[in-house]
Amino acid sequence: MHFPTLPARTGFFVAAVSAALLVTACSDDDDTVTSTPALPDAVAFTQAGLYPEGVQYDASRSRFLVSSQTRGAVGQVTDDGTYTQFADDPALISTIGMRVDEGRNRLLVAVSDPGYNTTRTTAATQRKLAGLAIFNLTSGQRTTYVNLGGLRPTQNHFANDIAVDDQGNAYITDSFSPIIYKVDAQGTATIFLENTQLAAPAGMFGLNGIVYHPGGYLLVAKSDEGALFKIPLTNPTAFTKVTLPQALTGADGLLLQDNITLQVVTNAQAKVNRLVSADGWTSATVSGIFSTPPQYPTTLARREGADSYVLYSNLNALQANQNPPVSVFTIARVKF
Repeated sequence: MHFPTLPARTGFFVAAVSAALLVTACSDDDDTVTSTPALPDAVAFTQAGLYPEGVQYDASRSRFLVSSQTRGAVGQVTDDGTYTQFADDPALISTIGMRVDEGRNRLLVAVSDPGYNTTRTTAATQRKLAGLAIFNLTSGQRTTYVNLGGLRPTQNHFANDIAVDDQGNAYITDSFSPIIYKVDAQGTATIFLENTQLAAPAGMFGLNGIVYHPGGYLLVAKSDEGALFKIPLTNPTAFTKVTLPQALTGADGLLLQDNITLQVVTNAQAKVNRLVSADGWTSATVSGIFSTPPQYPTTLARREGADSYVLYSNLNALQANQNPPVSVFTIARVKF
């Protein structure tokens, strides 16, 4: 750095500034450590009667996104417990499972009507609705809505959870009909798989959590029998049941930690089970269990790589018509 010739007092000042700049520019103090803030063990937020079923983490904006069976609107929650509305639309009667698709800057939301949103439920939609709503992840504007139940209009429906493959195709489970829907990147819906083996008794939840595996298949939970299915994308009718050491009663949300490790929420047992497979999900064993409070956990969100968080939805209180309703909901870090 070159300074012009200046009077003595000014030159002294410039020299001092120059020295300070050099110290600042060249300093590599080994004692200075840049640390990343520790992840919270739990994020609690207050929204009386919200009853969220789904949760996702939007890493680009450092926020959790939560659904609501009673309001329909999608909310966002920061680590300090602040809840604000992210997206709403008259079509959102009850929002269930969600999927953040960061690469395409979108949020996919499963829409159903179990009858808990008293301002939006109707006789025409209650237990008949299965929809997929897609929102811009930045603005919260709805870009797409697909009526999945219209593909089988005479059946009961409950769109529950969503997986997205590498091409942007979405796969949505139906808990009241033995169906997995497929919605391509252009928004065209088809029935990907329909099979009576995937049906549940009337009044019970069947197909539930779903994840895409990079090996070219889906892993899908079936709540009523505590089973896990492997469904190849190229030939879905050739699906197989994963051999497990015991039934995962109440199996709900799934999170693929890595290609051989799957986390499964069992809300009936208030647990998150960690499964591992050494044979490409022909079979699996339980390698860890995280026990949750009896607050009806439903599903999981991935955060900071392999870290996961489980949502305590308290849906059992909603189903029991508890009064006053639950006010505080928690998203807790899973630790095996």
